[in-house]
Amino acid sequence: MYTIGQVSQIFGLPVSTLRYYDNEGLFPEIQRVSGIRKFSENELEALRVIDCLKKSGLEIKDIKQFMEWSKQGSETFQTRKELFENQKSVVEEEIAKLNKVLSMIQYKCWYYDEAIKDGSEDSVQAKTPNELPADIKMHYELSH
Repeated sequence: MYTIGQVSQIFGLPVSTLRYYDNEGLFPEIQRVSGIRKFSENELEALRVIDCLKKSGLEIKDIKQFMEWSKQGSETFQTRKELFENQKSVVEEEIAKLNKVLSMIQYKCWYYDEAIKDGSEDSVQAKTPNELPADIKMHYELSH
């Protein structure tokens, strides 16, 4: 069993966020000893799922709905799977966007390395886009 302070440190979350989650009903089976929350491995696992779903863009009300479905047992397996399939698509789209951003950054790092070496952008611009090194050309094309 863990105190709210320990869980706060483990997950890097403010205590106020953990209290909010509890008040929203996201820890339906949390134990209290003399009014003090005691987090079990069940709550820690719930927090891992909550963290995942939040980072995937889901709002607390939707996470709360997921937790309700979880309490309903096997009859909601398909619904819960669909939620995760949807969030998987959301995350994959975000990764694709970030890969495009990363490619532009990698291209520009190379671009300015070359400009610094040459003391000018002229030779770099003359290479763009057809005479770029293969790996840099890939980043250039992905970013445009």
